[in-house]
Amino acid sequence: MGTVSDVRRGSSAARGYGYRWQKARDGYLSQYPYCSMCSTDRRPVAATVVDHKTAPKLKDAKDSGDPARIKAAWKLFWDPCNWAGLCKFCHDSTKQRIEKSGRLPGCTAEGLPLDPGHHWNR
Repeated sequence: MGTVSDVRRGSSAARGYGYRWQKARDGYLSQYPYCSMCSTDRRPVAATVVDHKTAPKLKDAKDSGDPARIKAAWKLFWDPCNWAGLCKFCHDSTKQRIEKSGRLPGCTAEGLPLDPGHHWNR
């Protein structure tokens, strides 16, 4: 039996991550093999996760029962333009921190914050 969090989220297949996703994921990673967040020409880092740039929120859409919302969530889920190859570290830490804080970390070479909403950029 899974944890309470696992039960609440549903199985990976119920969330869309079944066989079809695995095939699409493998194809995407073979086409874009490097982490889009931390990889550089001088330091390539292999991407191992295909992340949704904008979360499709399939569970919320399904729970709503609204057919239009469910269709839009599935469309976003399967849109390769909404995918990004990430290494596990960036997916599990950096990306999560950005999503939870709503801020873009880091700064330019001049020392200005990258986040356009930062008070120094106003």
